[in-house]
Amino acid sequence: MKNRIGIIGGSGVYSFEGVRIEQRLKTETPFGKPSAPLIMADFDGIPLVFLPRHGEGHIFSPSEIPYAANIYALKHAGVRQLISVSAVGSLQEKFHPRHLVIPDQIYDRTKGIRTSTFFGEGVVGHIGFGDPFCGKLSDILFKAAKEADATVHKGGTLVCMEGPAFSTRAESKVYRNQGHAIIGMTTIPEAKLAREAGICYAALCMITDYDVWHETEEDVSVETVMANVRVNLVRARKTIKNALLAMDVNKTICSCSGGQSVIDGAIMTAPEHRGYLAKEHLRVVLER
Repeated sequence: MKNRIGIIGGSGVYSFEGVRIEQRLKTETPFGKPSAPLIMADFDGIPLVFLPRHGEGHIFSPSEIPYAANIYALKHAGVRQLISVSAVGSLQEKFHPRHLVIPDQIYDRTKGIRTSTFFGEGVVGHIGFGDPFCGKLSDILFKAAKEADATVHKGGTLVCMEGPAFSTRAESKVYRNQGHAIIGMTTIPEAKLAREAGICYAALCMITDYDVWHETEEDVSVETVMANVRVNLVRARKTIKNALLAMDVNKTICSCSGGQSVIDGAIMTAPEHRGYLAKEHLRVVLER
């Protein structure tokens, strides 16, 4: 399987000029079916895989997305670098709706009902996650957004909440007072699973609203979010095109995901006690 660059997000992010769709690949993994068939494509000779995170027609809520199956399927398809595109709310005045953000940290406020690891059922592992995003890929995205004439912010903490309801006003003000930058619903466990799988992962976040903390702006609503998503997608597509041209699909995994020794050192279970089925399930994601 040849290497491909992965892009995961809403359906609009892959409908830009120059993309040639090769096939829609239906697949199944040890962790179930991914959100939708993988869209195998080509852009200027660069092999790509697109995956709509919420499924075709947006059928999965943030809590229902089959994150483990998605990351497993992308890794099996040759993805070693993954761009995550998502809509987020702003928690600070300077992050305006229709701006882009490349976050560098995550504050996890999900409720534990999402499958957030490939380990378990006979193999215990603890991967490092101090810096959840790939610094090199984040740099590429930031430069690409600037070249696309987008207003883009580099750095800041993304709060990942459970959803599907938006924040209460009290929650929103607490996150804001803690100094966090933006809030979304899907980065966890996606980023954790990508790290376990040895995939370089970075986020391109499109600000759609001020959540509910802002006293002079209307509260977040689906109508507001979708209106701003449509505007943001124009800049996001340009950013992705620029980033793809700056990336090397065949480069080795950078230090953010570690080499084979790092992942081997993260596994606590003695080799003789690792169950056969668990090892088979982990074979694809642990390969470096």
